[in-house]
Amino acid sequence: MDNTVGSLTQLQKSVIIGSLLGDGYIRQMSGRKDAFLEINHSISQREYVDWKYSVLENISGRAPTARNGNGRRIAYRFYTRQLPEMTELMNIWYQNGTKIVPDDLELNPIILSIWFMDDGSMCRESDVYLNTQQFKSASQQALVEKLGALGLQVTLNKDKQYHRIRFLKSSVPVLKNIISAHVIPSMQYKLGYDPVETTRRSPAVVL
Repeated sequence: MDNTVGSLTQLQKSVIIGSLLGDGYIRQMSGRKDAFLEINHSISQREYVDWKYSVLENISGRAPTARNGNGRRIAYRFYTRQLPEMTELMNIWYQNGTKIVPDDLELNPIILSIWFMDDGSMCRESDVYLNTQQFKSASQQALVEKLGALGLQVTLNKDKQYHRIRFLKSSVPVLKNIISAHVIPSMQYKLGYDPVETTRRSPAVVL
């Protein structure tokens, strides 16, 4: 997959791709020429959403806003503008309305860190997961192979009727080594770090 799509910078594209592997999605309104990306997280991850917006601000509309979601959940979200670049990505990442993993996807540390901040979880020091239940079997298997290309050994772990990716214990330190420099302070807890105790850094991705 090329390093750029249209006018997107490499950093912007990595943030978008990482988001598509996680909670982000692209859609196109009926009758409109181009698609847009929605970034939508819980209000508890406000700092993370604000950081994503700072990276994508020049291609986005208004700043993130809060809204009531399902039940007691309060969502915090923003949208990019409708852009040809998003239409191109939608055509690559969706098949008959279902999100897929493109064959030529190449992971890098920033993509992986965004994906982990979106969908990663740690139950215990050695139980680290990527919650990939949204993807069908073929895409999940493709993700296993693409993580393997980064030297990460993973398996598909059954979670009720779906599957998610589990990192082998030996690969957890490798994962942390790849992504820790790119995980913003408010999301360090996903790596088992206390965000209060962790040395504060400006929420900027290290390239």
